[in-house]
Amino acid sequence: MKFGEITLEQAAGQFVIDNGIVKAEADFVKGSLTLRWSSGEAIKELHAEARYGLELLRSTYYGKHAVHEASVQPIEDSFGRGVRWTFEHEEQGKPALRQHVRIYERQTFLLTELEAVQDEEWETNELAPLASYLNDGGVLDFGAGSGEEVRALFVPFDNDKWVRYASHAIPCSVQSYEATAVYRAGSRNGFVFGSVTHDKWKTGIAVEGTFAETVGRIRVFGGAADVQTRDTMPHGSIRGKSLLSPTIFIGAFSDYRNGLEAYGQANAALKPALRWEGGVPMGWNSWSAVMSKLDFDVYTHTSDFFAKELQHNGFADAEGSLYVNFDAFSDNLTKEELDEAVKRVKENGQKPGTYYTPFAFWGSDPDKPVEGTDGAVLYRDILIKDRAGNPLPKLDGAFAIDPSHPEALARIKRRLQSVIESGYDYLKMDFLTHGAMEGVHHDPDVRTGLQAYNIGMAFIQELLSPERVGRTFLINLSIAPLFPHGYAHSRRVSCDAFGMIADTEYMLNALTYGWWINGSLYRFNDPDHVVLYKSDNQRATTENEGRSRLNSAVIAGTSLLLGDDYRMEEAARRARAWMTNKEIIALARRGETFRPVEGRSGSKGEDLFVLAGENGTWVAAFNFNAGQETVMSASFDRLGIDSSKGITVRDLWSGTETTLAAGAEEWPIVMEASESKLLLFMPK
Repeated sequence: MKFGEITLEQAAGQFVIDNGIVKAEADFVKGSLTLRWSSGEAIKELHAEARYGLELLRSTYYGKHAVHEASVQPIEDSFGRGVRWTFEHEEQGKPALRQHVRIYERQTFLLTELEAVQDEEWETNELAPLASYLNDGGVLDFGAGSGEEVRALFVPFDNDKWVRYASHAIPCSVQSYEATAVYRAGSRNGFVFGSVTHDKWKTGIAVEGTFAETVGRIRVFGGAADVQTRDTMPHGSIRGKSLLSPTIFIGAFSDYRNGLEAYGQANAALKPALRWEGGVPMGWNSWSAVMSKLDFDVYTHTSDFFAKELQHNGFADAEGSLYVNFDAFSDNLTKEELDEAVKRVKENGQKPGTYYTPFAFWGSDPDKPVEGTDGAVLYRDILIKDRAGNPLPKLDGAFAIDPSHPEALARIKRRLQSVIESGYDYLKMDFLTHGAMEGVHHDPDVRTGLQAYNIGMAFIQELLSPERVGRTFLINLSIAPLFPHGYAHSRRVSCDAFGMIADTEYMLNALTYGWWINGSLYRFNDPDHVVLYKSDNQRATTENEGRSRLNSAVIAGTSLLLGDDYRMEEAARRARAWMTNKEIIALARRGETFRPVEGRSGSKGEDLFVLAGENGTWVAAFNFNAGQETVMSASFDRLGIDSSKGITVRDLWSGTETTLAAGAEEWPIVMEASESKLLLFMPK
């Protein structure tokens, strides 16, 4: 049988479907599924699992396995033309387990989900569409070759508590959240697994291996709830006769970086990034500059400084404007001061921004009345509860507010209406993971944290839509889950990052393994406030540190918001000198994230990044050592640069150019302590 470019064959004991790139083999005897790629990679003996009371059901333990002809259907959707089919497993007295699989023409990935069905209503808080455990041999076959280090990627659920991405060399045991890549560090070929639906489930992905190069176990499941998801209660249960897992992306790629980008675009195909018509956001945020000491003077001084010194000399967004944003502690100002500050910013041709934590209650007394309710509603009423009816334990010093509660939404609406009426054009929302925590919700139909979070975020996004606001309005997420996406224009790629070289390395750790988020899940990665000279909580930076922090932001994708107090002369001097470099600002205005050249830095940031352009290739290099200089040998082969006809290398900061003869294999990048370089390699 053939559907377009996809062939299907059902023989005794087996069903095989092949699009010419990836082949799926359903074994009716074992009840397992094996995937094979034409490039040589394979994933062996996959099965499905479902939590059923105290029992963990496994499809390979069932007695009947089949692919019924009626389940094989042609499809055409946002991924292209393909075939959807079902591998069904039946056992007397147990829910039927149905592995739905979608394969598409010319795609190197498949999509799969598990449906567990029985005649009576039941509930579960764990469904695993994919799992394979081999005590001998490997689950993943990387194809020809051996002797290469294999790494498994840890993707954090959110960006709280200075969490880090990490690539772990096998042997190891890793539980990632929502996505992972398992790849050879040298050749870069490998596999990408990840959820592409985020309506109910928090997805966990466990990867384990006891011996070098060998992944012996993998498990992709909906129902993750632990310290990394900030949960103190088990994942909520979904209920019904037919229960559906998250939809899982699974693919093999010659370069895992292509795979992660394809995964990001697969998510965007189902739910696009929130539309943004403007250019790269640029401007200032108050937090790192003054933190809790925020006042009228620093805010208006910053606006005046930008208008006089920078805005017409290179540092401005596509509209020739800049954002000037209040962070936390804007309540230090009176209403009259706030109104006057917003007026000053607008008179300076700029756009004011502000700050809000919609799902976090910072008080110590849950019985405090909710503002605007005349005492009729207490905060206790709108908090997420445990099973005993008590508020969940505080996270980051705040109680978690229940987004499913009508009074919680009414509270948010009052605040956002005030933001809009006050003339703000930008809202930074913080501590959003609170709204995704597992617990008992006000709405009995809301059974999981992500269900509640989606309700709250969709409500906010609609209130701040240009159609409702009547003007362009930018939504930025600070501390927030990576998924679900589509509710904001930008999201912090890491937790707080200030001005030290260690802050630059920390943010680049997130960019090393999360660069693909930019332009797929969110229009912009946000590298956090860019401190050129001094954050309120740190010593003054060296010039190399400050410029490295700026370079790290330029390559992030990017939301370029500065974070200094320009009443300090050195901060003002650096801003005048650096933010008027038109070549640097033009690179930032592209809004494109650089790719990591390597992916073997463990829990650190890589120090070499690359972006291919129309007229050459940009390379960003960083020396994270604060005590000594370094010489980095940048291999043209690893950078993906063709040097066969010779190359001209331009330093974007100094403007100097060097010509290399044809056939050069590498370029030595010399950097002082804490220094970084932005280079453009142009073919002759």
